[in-house]
Amino acid sequence: MITINDMEVLEGLVDADEAEATAAMQRAINSGECWMMQGSYGRAAMAAIKAGRNMLGAVSRRDYYGNRIPSRDDVVEGTPGSREFVVSRYGEAHADALGRA
Repeated sequence: MITINDMEVLEGLVDADEAEATAAMQRAINSGECWMMQGSYGRAAMAAIKAGRNMLGAVSRRDYYGNRIPSRDDVVEGTPGSREFVVSRYGEAHADALGRA
């Protein structure tokens, strides 16, 4: 579950460095909540995943419309959403930090 502070970070209402913003987004992805909120959250999450800043959650989810969002283990290793993709873009330490988010 994401916190009020996470929501404020995602909304840009509080100052947060890149690491804090990335962690807040990862928690929203992990909880599945970003897929159930207004569309801009899901689009921002997918943009972060495609850029390699974040990875898909550990379990698959459904979005507001019932579409299945795969887990990080459901996608091909090294493709967007996988841990390996994050490592290739931002390094092992970044991927480890996401795993703790």
